[in-house]
Amino acid sequence: MYRFLLTPRWWGINVFVLLAIPFCIFMGSWQLGRFEDRVDSHREAEHRPGEKQQRAVPLDELLPVDKETSGRLATASGRYGEQFVVPQRELDGKRGSYVLTLLRTDSGRVLPVVRGWMPEGGRAPAAPAGDVTVTGALQASESTGTDGVHAAGGLPSGQLGMISAASLVNLVPDDVYDAWVTLSKADSGLTAVPAAAPENSGLDLKAFQNLGYTGEWFVFAGFVLFMWFRLVRREAEAARDRALGLDPGTETV
Repeated sequence: MYRFLLTPRWWGINVFVLLAIPFCIFMGSWQLGRFEDRVDSHREAEHRPGEKQQRAVPLDELLPVDKETSGRLATASGRYGEQFVVPQRELDGKRGSYVLTLLRTDSGRVLPVVRGWMPEGGRAPAAPAGDVTVTGALQASESTGTDGVHAAGGLPSGQLGMISAASLVNLVPDDVYDAWVTLSKADSGLTAVPAAAPENSGLDLKAFQNLGYTGEWFVFAGFVLFMWFRLVRREAEAARDRALGLDPGTETV
């Protein structure tokens, strides 16, 4: 009754099933691994010592920014230069702007420093003059997918839509660090901006998308197996009817 499984047509179906099921299981396991990695990164971030327990480290020792160094306290010395306002940034549910000032470090490179946040309509205070040493949480350059980023352009002079070396390269002649810091203690008249978690390290929408994709791939594997059994059963019933001299294409009344 099951000799049809050895026909060329069914050889093709069987090979497809034998390849599809392991592939679906592999992809589901891979997506599950991605989700578990995000969970582990989230737990590590929660158990990471707070700023008060951290020891500030010279900036260059923490570069390049990665999941381990993002949020670490960094120090840098130099003189403040150009200043920008980064609009449309929320803090504690209120809309306002970051005050970003470029620090020309002793190494000759420029470090973007977020000195604090001010509410809409506020006026950015001037940066301290002379030599300064700043201490703040190290952050990776923003991208177009970062929350609050204004990547469409068209901002007035003196405003910056995205904090990154790429967005500053045409605004200042100096070499810009591919990183920035947010001061642990904001300058007078401003509110300190807390450090953001590293990208792809929290239980955000992308993490739960990985979990959803895991379920989808396992469902696909089960669906392929179910359809194979259903086709085999239907073909076996047709073969049995033919063996009994019945025509499966007609119905008796």
